[in-house]
Amino acid sequence: MAGAHGGGGEYKDLVVFLAAAGVVVPLFSRWKISPVLGFLAAGVLLGPDGLGRFSDVLPWLSVLTISDAEQLAQLSELGVAFLLFMIGLELSWDRLRAMRRLVFGLGMSQIALCSAVLASVFMIMGQPLASAAVLGLGLSLSSTAVVLPVMAERGRMKGAAGRATFATLLAQDLAVAPILVSVTVLAAIAAGGGEMNAPDIGRALLTLAPAALAVALLVIGGRVLLRPLFRSVAKSRAKGGGGRQELFVALCLLIVVGAGVAAEAAGLSMSLGALIAGLLLAETEYRREIEVNIEPFKGLLLGVFFVGVGIGLDLEAVAANPAGVFGIALMLTVIKAGLIFGLARLWGVPLRAAIETALLLGPAGEFAFVILNTGLVEGIADPGFTQAVLVSATISIFTIPLMALAAERLLKVAPPEPVAVPLAPSAQSGDVLIVGFGRVGHLVAEMLSEHGQRFIAVDSDVSTVAAGRREGFDVSYGDASRPELLRLCGIDEVKALVVTMDAPGKVDEVVIAARALRQDLPIIARARDDRHAARLYALGVTDAVPETTEASLQLAENTLVDLGIPMGLVLASIHERRDRFREIFQAAAPEDRRDRPTRALRSRLSL
Repeated sequence: MAGAHGGGGEYKDLVVFLAAAGVVVPLFSRWKISPVLGFLAAGVLLGPDGLGRFSDVLPWLSVLTISDAEQLAQLSELGVAFLLFMIGLELSWDRLRAMRRLVFGLGMSQIALCSAVLASVFMIMGQPLASAAVLGLGLSLSSTAVVLPVMAERGRMKGAAGRATFATLLAQDLAVAPILVSVTVLAAIAAGGGEMNAPDIGRALLTLAPAALAVALLVIGGRVLLRPLFRSVAKSRAKGGGGRQELFVALCLLIVVGAGVAAEAAGLSMSLGALIAGLLLAETEYRREIEVNIEPFKGLLLGVFFVGVGIGLDLEAVAANPAGVFGIALMLTVIKAGLIFGLARLWGVPLRAAIETALLLGPAGEFAFVILNTGLVEGIADPGFTQAVLVSATISIFTIPLMALAAERLLKVAPPEPVAVPLAPSAQSGDVLIVGFGRVGHLVAEMLSEHGQRFIAVDSDVSTVAAGRREGFDVSYGDASRPELLRLCGIDEVKALVVTMDAPGKVDEVVIAARALRQDLPIIARARDDRHAARLYALGVTDAVPETTEASLQLAENTLVDLGIPMGLVLASIHERRDRFREIFQAAAPEDRRDRPTRALRSRLSL
């Protein structure tokens, strides 16, 4: 059994990564430097070419370094897959269809033009046609895994630049499989002495068939199976009193990994399979709850990816030829940024957004390593030159956070532009957030719709959510007492929150969470009775509506009207009595108690 443990050495690299995530990245955040750059720097510092270089002189340094980068490779690939899955959740087939002009226009033209220009430059530098073509195709792609988190942390995803950048990156992800097939075709042509060998090329093209079949099966299977699977797990959570959270998390992980592995087996990228799964789930009522559960895994696994990129930087190659390495990185970024800027303007992207998009997409991406290594395996890429280019590509990826900072500085001095028509419809949002969609929440939703007010609703009962969606209401499944879910439901933008659940304890939890996130938000909550109403005012609601009091007032109103009292006088007296009750309930909640639960929850959220 001793060998099974091995002193924990097999887990040493993972422990070093977790230590870096807990120390280096928070330090960068405190200095207001992008966490992405922190992970990249940690990879360089803790890799074999960093502190590991001195482990022969100082053996204890080997404990602090990552010696086997391959051990983290699978986890890093999962990080990119989780990122694409989360992106898919933010989209839908309708939104994707609305963005088709940018995806297949700007995105595909960018790949074609950048590939052609870069290949021409490499041919001028002395590379043969096949090698130059592989280099051009690989370097035409940008880094989805780095660009999107950098934009998200700066709050730039919802604007024109975010939509143009995402559309281009999505087109690039879709193009990975055809590019790999193209490399195989180039290898077949090179093997035929530069002549078109039809049988070999035909066999290469046939490799696209499994990919197309895999996409079709993922879409069909996802539409048939995903909703029932999540409904079953959600019902088991309800029966378990909320204690089955791990089942929901396990199913989320199964969907991401399973879709990614299925796509990879068919010759596609794992991230594309995860994106398709996210797109399918974006149309279900479980989207927001899934996002809450997946977010921690995505962030940590993406950190592994960034550390892996840092480890992959060959410092010896940089030191051996710094001018050549940095020169190629600069040339690549300048050429791509210039071409992308021109294409973005051609496809109608506003000037400021085009500048930001060009700067962020100018550096190379993670798929360059896949494509260029495929070229090396196929024997059509020059090994020495290609390795130097890979080092330059890594250097350029390091500059992406700096490019985002440069774009931000440039946009501050650039002339403002009029508000443009959105390039794609935004995610569904509402003026009002309704928590609880039973009979009370349903009636509130109908009244809001009757008066032209937009809303979104959330409920933790699967049957209630399904019934609401069958009637055409925007209802999502989830536990609204979780601050993360409230944020995903737009708590920062909504004009009011209505809490209609009939469980007083859950109403209290939702109110506490919402008030901790927004002090200015009007919160109207359903109360069981007078004592519950007083407690809700202590928690910070704007209005508490006790069932017993309202029922009494309604009975009194109907009775007075039936007795012949004028309606105006009756309504005036009812409103007066309601105001008096509100004052009594508010007075029953001492001032020093009203903000105490909110402060307590806010302090927990800040930890």
